[in-house]
Amino acid sequence: MHKILVTGSGGQLGSDLVIALRRLYGTSHVIESGWREPSHHSNLSTYETLDVTHRPSLDAIIQHHQVDTIYHLAGVLSAKGEQQPDRCWDVNINGLRNVLEAAKTFQLQVFFPSSIAVFGPHTPKFDTTQITIEDPSTMYGITKVTRELLCHYYAHHFGVDVRSLRLPGIISYSAFPGGGTTDFAVEIFHAALASGTYTCFVRPETRLPMMYMPDAIRAILGIMQADASAIKIRSSYNIAAVSFSAAELVAEIQTHLPQFTCRYAPDFRQAIADSWPSVIDDSKARADWGWQHQYDLAAIVKDMLQQLEATRREVCRHA
Repeated sequence: MHKILVTGSGGQLGSDLVIALRRLYGTSHVIESGWREPSHHSNLSTYETLDVTHRPSLDAIIQHHQVDTIYHLAGVLSAKGEQQPDRCWDVNINGLRNVLEAAKTFQLQVFFPSSIAVFGPHTPKFDTTQITIEDPSTMYGITKVTRELLCHYYAHHFGVDVRSLRLPGIISYSAFPGGGTTDFAVEIFHAALASGTYTCFVRPETRLPMMYMPDAIRAILGIMQADASAIKIRSSYNIAAVSFSAAELVAEIQTHLPQFTCRYAPDFRQAIADSWPSVIDDSKARADWGWQHQYDLAAIVKDMLQQLEATRREVCRHA
């Protein structure tokens, strides 16, 4: 039975992934970790405070819990990375290298989430292929490219079983966004229900690849459960579900909430969004290990609104 360590477990992706992993393997087999104590966690769960840039602490947790698999989610995201580039490099690069070194030493399996941020202004905007120009314009993107290269290196030179996905923007109802450029696609739902209006930080025509969290979790579990012989790419697989513009998202929300309004006030994140592709070609993932998404834009919007409204009713009931 797997003994799994999840770094950065309190983030948007980690919050949902931990739940899915515990359903599969049992609560006692999943160890959460983060660089500071959480505001709350279940007495039934195991949590370790971990700075991933400190290798001795990582090794101690691995040995104490007899970890055999790491889902390495700890990292500084795109918008925050531009504000704190030194910290972004330290956490994203040195943290992953420590995980890969530990994987080499203790023979661990590793999952690492890459991102469409590896692409840049000279990357083809539509049907972006698996192998293409990668010239990111952000420190976050630079660290993602470097991390992909590290994964490829450790897989081919040391036999580390590391697997990765270039995730698009992730939309989730269970966790607030954490400083990414695609955060508008989550913030907008909360604003639509709370106030009926939203100020979007990208232009209405800005089109980006997106994915609903349930699909993202399925993709992560799918690649990790696939036979090693099926994993042909050890840097990171392109992965995709839907692509839509900010205006198309607004229009779909308005089919459920006709009074909802949105104004546009692009900020520094617009330039980051402009450097990313609009539509991703993920045919390699679909061919190699059978990836398929389930949620289109209409399904995402319908479920997000239902889930958030249910949560709001529950909060009011207990207030």
